[in-house]
Amino acid sequence: METSIIISGFGGQGTLFAGQVITYAAMAAGKEVTWIPSYGPEMRGGTANCTVVISDNRIGSPLVLNPTIVIAMNQPSLEKYESLVAEGGYLIANKSLIEKDFSRSGINSYFIPANELAAEIGNMKMSSMLLTGAMVEITGILSLDQIKTALENNLPARHKKTLPMNFQAIDKGAEYIKELAAEKAK
Repeated sequence: METSIIISGFGGQGTLFAGQVITYAAMAAGKEVTWIPSYGPEMRGGTANCTVVISDNRIGSPLVLNPTIVIAMNQPSLEKYESLVAEGGYLIANKSLIEKDFSRSGINSYFIPANELAAEIGNMKMSSMLLTGAMVEITGILSLDQIKTALENNLPARHKKTLPMNFQAIDKGAEYIKELAAEKAK
């Protein structure tokens, strides 16, 4: 089975970092993985995205035309990638920075107020980890523990003090999805 993920947003939102954490978690799980970052000349505030491909078998190409999963951290990312999500795939969007609603049918769409939820934790920079936790809960491609272990094992020493907050963000994203599912089940 092969899963392709595009994470896109403004530079500085943690899009590339989230992709790296997912990549490390998949590698530790024994999967074949590729990670390709892409960003404009303005690293902070310009657009940034990365593509992660996770597979049980060798990966033929790291390039993705129709991703299985898109995490859109802002309006331009939603506009660029919504139409490209594979039929039956997943679109997870940061409702905090997106003004329009989803227009696409045939995919599983989730609007998550990531900035507001991250602010509840005490740091808006945690929105990418929050959306990563939501993505894992929605898709089950990895476990929350695998993501947390990858984060702990690969976070630079100077940032280790942020581990508890990152873990809290991952859990909060997953919990938000559980709450959505409970509401739908009513």
